Amino acid sequence: MIAALKPGWSKPSTILFAAEIPVDEKAFSFALAQAVEFGARLILFHSYDTLMVTESENSGVRYYDAAAAAHLELQHLEPLAARVREAGVNCETVLRSGQPAEQILGFTSEREVDRIVMGTHAPGPIGKLLVGSVAEAVLRSARVPVCIIGPEVVSGRYHNFTTRTILCGVSLHDSSSMVVGFAAELAAEQGARLILQHMIRPQERQELLAGRSIDQIETEMLALVPEELKANFVVQSIVVSGDPAEELLYWSSAEQADLIVLGAQGASAFAAVTCQGVVYKMLAHAPCPVMTLSPVVLESGSAADSAQNEQTQHKREVFLAGVF
Repeated sequence: MIAALKPGWSKPSTILFAAEIPVDEKAFSFALAQAVEFGARLILFHSYDTLMVTESENSGVRYYDAAAAAHLELQHLEPLAARVREAGVNCETVLRSGQPAEQILGFTSEREVDRIVMGTHAPGPIGKLLVGSVAEAVLRSARVPVCIIGPEVVSGRYHNFTTRTILCGVSLHDSSSMVVGFAAELAAEQGARLILQHMIRPQERQELLAGRSIDQIETEMLALVPEELKANFVVQSIVVSGDPAEELLYWSSAEQADLIVLGAQGASAFAAVTCQGVVYKMLAHAPCPVMTLSPVVLESGSAADSAQNEQTQHKREVFLAGVF
């Protein structure tokens, strides 16, 4: 699985910032700080609606003007581009007409992009409005890591961003080695401390601990870190019992994590309807950015499951599941 990770993912040379109008300032500040830190090109990507209503000065007749829409959107992005250039970062502005998620995913398939940075909306009366269909589609289908800056991330914290502590949620399923490998590469690249955390739901505690101890599980987690990287950073493993999202949120605050790494796997029907998925909750409430690997990425690095593993997957919900 580790071989499926691309070198640019831990040290990006090209970062795509999915810009909305009005811009999410926290997300933009983080994307710019990342570009400065890695010396990466920053692409300001925006997808706009072509159905912009314009009125003729002479006749007063209303009509649709795609060129006017593009010009207006470009005007909104130009101040951002100026700030990027002032920071000494190579900047490119890209406008696409159409559905945002479709355009973002299409662009990352056409061009070499190492990371997508996106913001989220403020919580609305319906929980799903927090992230929206654009981020949902990108998180589920992106072929590169996606970094989400949620509403609880402290504003202004990332103008001079340095990653000192990375918290990685570990499910101990088939995709775990890829998620841990990615987090380890990030930690090695930035000289950060890496915390591997596995959460046991109370109702699953007896089953999971049958025949092994907490110490054994922590050792299994540490074994997922590639040997060639272990000397480059400090790593520790933690196993706790409780609600996975609540425990991850608690430890991210207690350990002052600068980044959380998760695998965004598919949710159960119940999690999707109630917005109880762990990834969803983390995006909503995490105090720091959340970096996710999509199911597409995780599946690309996985070998065919054995019959026993397939039975296990059907028997239990993967606790890191569920953007929605």
